[in-house]
Amino acid sequence: MPEQDEEPKKKGGLVKILLFVIIGILLVGIGLGVGFVLFGNAKSDPSAEVGAIIERKAEEEAAAAAAAAAEAAEPKKVVQEMPTAEKFLTIYYEFPGTFTTNLNGSRRFLQVGLGVSTQYDEQVMANVDSHQLALRSDILGIISDFSEADVAGKSGRDALAGALKTGINARLGELEGFGGVEDVYFTSFVLQ
Repeated sequence: MPEQDEEPKKKGGLVKILLFVIIGILLVGIGLGVGFVLFGNAKSDPSAEVGAIIERKAEEEAAAAAAAAAEAAEPKKVVQEMPTAEKFLTIYYEFPGTFTTNLNGSRRFLQVGLGVSTQYDEQVMANVDSHQLALRSDILGIISDFSEADVAGKSGRDALAGALKTGINARLGELEGFGGVEDVYFTSFVLQ
């Protein structure tokens, strides 16, 4: 009996394989037929494509020429060019704390906060920081040479700032060979 069971299994296995092969061939045939129907009739003519590209380019050029003509017909805005002057980075340094000293010939005293700037390089500010003790002494001496009338008003403050700049640059020139401080600023200015 075991021999009889093997024979139907072989036939059933062979039928299945044939069925799968036939279905596979049928699917490939259907795919090819659909592909031919969809794409078989569309014949690609390179000369027609080149002609279409040339026509499209000609239309784009005509549109660009029309836009340029319309732009030329409009009144032009006058654009003024900005001068291209070379700009340098300004570096600032603020002395810590304030400077307080009596004014010349007066019982009043002046308390100021100071800052300096340069456009040379960071070395100038490093020199200011490293020689801060000597510069503080010079600054106090310069301020004490001014009287109450000398520091009154904007012109008096500008004169004091100019004297401080000269004094700071003189001390830095003596200590480092180069001053480099270009401006002196008052961060606070109190006359009491």
